[in-house]
Amino acid sequence: MAFLHTKNVLLRGVSACVPLTIEENRDITTIPDIEKMIRTTGVERRHVITDGVCTSDLCFKAAEKLIEELNWDKKDIQGLIFVSQTPDFILPATSCILQDRLDLSTDCFTLDISLGCSGFVYGLSVLTSYMQSGMIKKAILLSGDTSSMTCSRADKSTYPLFGDAGTATALEYHGGDEGFKFHLGSDGSGYRAILINDGGYRNRFNATSLTNNFIADGISRSDLELALDGMDVFSFGISKAPETVKALISKFGIATEKVDHFYFHQANLMMNEHIRKKLQLPENKVPLSLRNFGNTSSASIPLTMVTETAESLRNGVREFIACGFGVGLSWASVLCKTNDLVVPSLIYL
Repeated sequence: MAFLHTKNVLLRGVSACVPLTIEENRDITTIPDIEKMIRTTGVERRHVITDGVCTSDLCFKAAEKLIEELNWDKKDIQGLIFVSQTPDFILPATSCILQDRLDLSTDCFTLDISLGCSGFVYGLSVLTSYMQSGMIKKAILLSGDTSSMTCSRADKSTYPLFGDAGTATALEYHGGDEGFKFHLGSDGSGYRAILINDGGYRNRFNATSLTNNFIADGISRSDLELALDGMDVFSFGISKAPETVKALISKFGIATEKVDHFYFHQANLMMNEHIRKKLQLPENKVPLSLRNFGNTSSASIPLTMVTETAESLRNGVREFIACGFGVGLSWASVLCKTNDLVVPSLIYL
């Protein structure tokens, strides 16, 4: 098990941006038994992008607003990490493009991380590791996905679940601060459970990549669209998420009764409820944003922070555990303390 304790870094702020366009799941006519799907997943509606909008656009808006409310001088931002599986291009790295769009210094360190559901916590672990020596004083973590672009409208196992969002998280060096405590892991043997088969370099785009394939009743998709093995993912989620949180708590001697909020990746309602009950957590400490936003991949934890607990985080000292799990397969959990966190209202694009 990979444990990590990064010190001397403060979480200063978090912001989120979603598309203006809302799609109601009850309006989807291509998927049978949509009401049953809504009851099971807990997803009633999702914010989805229109043509021409990318994940980087949502993250850019979130970052601009957060930097403004923090009253940071952009020239002082020395690090930027972009966590996403829907980048602008195969190459170059989108983080380089965002450094320029945000008008940050050319001395700014940039990096792309290709992770989904666990990506926010992994991104925190990487960026705080770079910062804890004090050489980087201020940095921004951008995490998000536009997963609606990857799903077939005729696939009931994916399309009603996924929404789009981009987020920004501000980190600042502060000598002597307790920092962040992590547990991280992965199991690549299960990589096929959440997969887009074609379009990379293992299986390049070919003459049949766009062919719509009938998989089962209510599930049709091409090899350029997301395939999700629901049973494998469910089994993985309800086992690994409680396991990583328990490992974190045990390793660092965390008093769970003192934890104000537990933020879990917003997979689906049934899975998240299983996880909460396994950990014996009260409902009021486990906020959900699924109903209005769906599964937003690496954006789901910070989006939930912004939409469900902003007032709490803005006022006083708070302690939270966040846990991401999914595509890879990978998982990660983190303990963090905040003090009067800067949390702008949800941004729309």
